[in-house]
Amino acid sequence: MNVSASSIANSLGIGSGVDMTGLATQLAEAQFAGRNQRLTAQSETLERRISLAGSIRSSLTTFASALGDRLRTGDLAPLPTITNSAVAAVSSPIGTVGKGTYSLEVTKLASNQVLTGPNYARAADTVGAGRLTFRFGQTSATSFTEDTASTPLSIEIAPGATLNDVAAAINAKNGGLSAYVAQTDAGAQLVIKGADGAKKGFTIEAVEDGANPGLANLAWQPGGDPARLLKASADAEFLLDGIARRSSSNTIDNIAPGLSLSLTGINPGAPATIGFNNSTAALTSAMQDITGALNEIVADLRTATDPMTGDLARDSGARALKRTLSALGTTVILPNAPAGSPRTLAELGLAIQRDGSFTFDSARMAEVVNRDPAGVAAMFTTRIDGIYSTIDRIARSSSATSDPASLAGSVARYQSQSEQIRNDLDKLAEQQETLRANMVARFAKADSNVAASKSTLTFLQSQIDAWNAQKN
Repeated sequence: MNVSASSIANSLGIGSGVDMTGLATQLAEAQFAGRNQRLTAQSETLERRISLAGSIRSSLTTFASALGDRLRTGDLAPLPTITNSAVAAVSSPIGTVGKGTYSLEVTKLASNQVLTGPNYARAADTVGAGRLTFRFGQTSATSFTEDTASTPLSIEIAPGATLNDVAAAINAKNGGLSAYVAQTDAGAQLVIKGADGAKKGFTIEAVEDGANPGLANLAWQPGGDPARLLKASADAEFLLDGIARRSSSNTIDNIAPGLSLSLTGINPGAPATIGFNNSTAALTSAMQDITGALNEIVADLRTATDPMTGDLARDSGARALKRTLSALGTTVILPNAPAGSPRTLAELGLAIQRDGSFTFDSARMAEVVNRDPAGVAAMFTTRIDGIYSTIDRIARSSSATSDPASLAGSVARYQSQSEQIRNDLDKLAEQQETLRANMVARFAKADSNVAASKSTLTFLQSQIDAWNAQKN
């Protein structure tokens, strides 16, 4: 009987210190371990795919952006230079390509008319009332030829208006004139300035209000007071490649292919030379850098799409990009190039190897540059065709989330799948917790029953021990 009671106690774990809560947790974890592991593994795979696809897409976008910056403002920018920067600032309009050289000789700068009014004691003095009318055209101290294409400007001057009020009224019209009041030793004078250009000169007519006379003092016509005409308007005059040119403005856009001018000084008899910095060394260096950048992207793609180990082995976006890059060398990227000029990267020395990587033949590049420098330069622009636009289109296509066959489309798809797995893991965790809680409740009840049984066994054991004592 002694042995029997001890066996029952051991079987029930009485006094064994079993952690019923821990046991419930372990059993619940074991119940869901398989599904948790599978979902976690899938989540990790998706995260690797998102990272890989995003990294390749980012590399391509960075490559396109850096190439664009280099073409716009870097060593590949076909920016003009001038040997005498005091004569003009030179630039290339966006989207244009300059080539060759030009000579520039500036004999006169465009200027504006500056006219003053009579002296007043103060800027706050009243000037009368009525209407001032400005007519525009070629003006000198002695003559005026009206430009009938320009609309006269009329300004009403109210009674009690001061010199300051007249200046403000002229400025408020925004009619190509500006005015201010200058305080001099002789008194206050109205100063009126026109726009640059020979036809932007002006005269002033006044119609007085009979009850408020005095406005006629501000009127001016050639042949009147010559001292009031401080400067006459004029066109810029210059020779570009020896050909006489005129301009109403010192800023002249598209004066020649790829060239805009901002005239700042004169150089009669000493022409300045304008050229463009499309150097063979810069173009060759650019092709070497392009080849290197493409090879970095291709290497990442090759690893990512490896049939055995690549996380993007069956990814449609990665495979589409791989096909696009494999055909890059022979793709016509300058369809409107003249006959005989380069149209593909292969013609500039770019070649693709069997493993998908690229090589660059600098000797072939040098030969093409020597034969057709303008044709090569046309490939290196930011226009809608050429090397940059081709790379940029590939980068934009890879970043188009609306295209399921792009890298961005793949990333969006993987992110959606990853979100679903996170939701599944959350649900699984809830189910696991529910099972654990139920087990804890059941084990607590069992533990209570075991405790009661233990009390009964203790009582029985004491009775047995008493019986055995009596027998002895």
